[in-house]
Amino acid sequence: MYSLRRILAFALLGGASALIAGPSNQSGIDLAGMDHAVKPGDDFFSFANGAWVKHTDIPADRSSTGPTEALEELTEQRTADLIRNMADTHPAAGSNERKIADYYAAFMNEAAIEQRGLSSLKAELDEVDAIKTRDDLARVLGSEQRADVDPVNATHFHTENLFGLFVAQGLEDPLHNMPYLLQGGLAMPSRDDYLSQDAEIVKARAKYQAYVTSLLKLAAMPDAETQAKAVIALETKIAKAQESLLDSEDIHKANQVWTLDDFAQKAPGLNWKIYFSAAQLGDQPRFGVWQPAGTTGLAALVEGEAIDTWKALLRYHAIDKAAPLLPKPYAELHFDFYGTSLQGTPKQAERWKRAVDATSVDLGDAVGQVYVKRYFPPASKAKVQAMVKNLIATFDERLDTLAWMTPATRAKAKEKLSTLRVGVGYPDSWRSYGDLAIRADDALGNHQRAVAQNYRYQLAKLHQAVDRGEWWMTPQTVDAVNLPLQNALNFPAAILQPPFYDPAADDAANYGATGATIGHEISHSFDNLGADFDAQGRLANWWTPQDAAHFHTDTQKLAEQYNHYEALPGLYVNGQQTLGENIADVAGLAVAYAAYHRSLHGKPAPVIDGLSGDQRFFIAYAQSWRSKIRDAALRQQLATDVHAPERIRAQAVRNLDGWYPAFEVKSGEKLYLSPDQRVKIW
Repeated sequence: MYSLRRILAFALLGGASALIAGPSNQSGIDLAGMDHAVKPGDDFFSFANGAWVKHTDIPADRSSTGPTEALEELTEQRTADLIRNMADTHPAAGSNERKIADYYAAFMNEAAIEQRGLSSLKAELDEVDAIKTRDDLARVLGSEQRADVDPVNATHFHTENLFGLFVAQGLEDPLHNMPYLLQGGLAMPSRDDYLSQDAEIVKARAKYQAYVTSLLKLAAMPDAETQAKAVIALETKIAKAQESLLDSEDIHKANQVWTLDDFAQKAPGLNWKIYFSAAQLGDQPRFGVWQPAGTTGLAALVEGEAIDTWKALLRYHAIDKAAPLLPKPYAELHFDFYGTSLQGTPKQAERWKRAVDATSVDLGDAVGQVYVKRYFPPASKAKVQAMVKNLIATFDERLDTLAWMTPATRAKAKEKLSTLRVGVGYPDSWRSYGDLAIRADDALGNHQRAVAQNYRYQLAKLHQAVDRGEWWMTPQTVDAVNLPLQNALNFPAAILQPPFYDPAADDAANYGATGATIGHEISHSFDNLGADFDAQGRLANWWTPQDAAHFHTDTQKLAEQYNHYEALPGLYVNGQQTLGENIADVAGLAVAYAAYHRSLHGKPAPVIDGLSGDQRFFIAYAQSWRSKIRDAALRQQLATDVHAPERIRAQAVRNLDGWYPAFEVKSGEKLYLSPDQRVKIW
């Protein structure tokens, strides 16, 4: 995949699940969760997880459930306990602990939220109301520019602002940071939500019409129904102007650098000088333009659509973005559409959980510092680092065995692997929140100030040296990430704890679950996107033509393999859209399997709970993907996510030779692939 989010960071999960083993299980395998009535060679996910699926219900406040969600809940509860304890100790004014306690308290203070009403939005709405000319419109659009890219939580880039901003080193200039401009302007998650003719999405659009109307009525906007129709009509035009997800994924199309004069010539309709000045970007000589056609189309709409229509859109977006932190009727309307209608989730999460999540996002490093002190001891970090070292060494050895790779390409691959920077647990330095004002009675204001502070933080990077050790995930995030521009990996503390990773557990289970996670992230450096970046994180071709051709042929075989997986009746996985993650799954699993055998140092693996070492390894991998998901959420995932659904990711085992003898898989079984059909890239 070549989406911006994957340039920033290849997040592993998009729903990756952790392994939960029974407390008395020596093997580390959930034996009771398996279904031995299913042949491993027909459906390995169900063989490993069938009983668990049958006896597990999705909680009412979730769109899916699985061990990842369980670990997220555990992390939420631990974080909530830490925050409450902070409040009890009365930390000093201005300290991180005080800011955390006050942010959480404000979110929980529903009476204050009700009393404030829309007052925290008054300045923003007044600014919109004051728009009279196209230049005024450009100024307001620019003043709303924010650093929206979130490689942790977003399945792809999305912002309601007309454009989003990301600051990182230049694609071809690893020594200097550059501002990247990205298309936005939509409230629903994807342009497909506005344009697709899928029957379920068409139904969702009708519900969206009702939601926009109800929200505007609640805010006492005049002629709400007419405004709602105008808003959705403009959003639909924005969706049509945007580039598709697949087009946005082509990094070579996205590698466009524009000057201010280029914007005026290539994207007329928006006064870019006023826009960038209002966005505090007026001093920047050049910009990375990720979707040039989308940028041109959006600028044309600024000139071509009525100013009053733009004002209606800006008012609605302001209220919609703020709704979760507005009085209860707004928050409930917002969840009813985005949670229930789009994701199929019947019940909103308890308020304390939402408060923890919001605090962890807006004060991420501050919360992370407290979390790792309590829950990530140095011994855990050391054991994970040892596993990482073994996996990298194994990957290096495998490079030597690739008969198809020429010496020139192999040397470049080894250079990239040897300079890979692996962060475990938490960053070496923490972000400061000294200039962020947090009040115990202003939930929405706190969030607005945190967003503005993050924007200042990103803008400051434009005048600083590139930080190749920068983290893009907080320690309390249950996920892992590869950062191609930095040639680096992040493994946050929260994913490196039981039940996902247990330093006391059997090696086969740890390598099958966590080892495959680490291998997944390492291999992202060499997938269909990572292979375009060199050891310095520069967009550069380091392949010989014959190696590149071989790599492309094999990856397309994998794309075709995944095209045949039916996730819902009549809806199939898009093998090209999910290709990068599928490459990483297969390659990461293969590296983890080899590293597990390497860790045995030539000794036979013990049989535990009647399972061989290879059986435990592969079952642990499949159980790491156990999940149940609501159909509506799965439909959204298929349309917008670069990850295949979890039950399908578990079937990656069919590409490894070692899986076949471990479970006596034979020709004729549904997952069986002849040796020449098994995709082996790394």
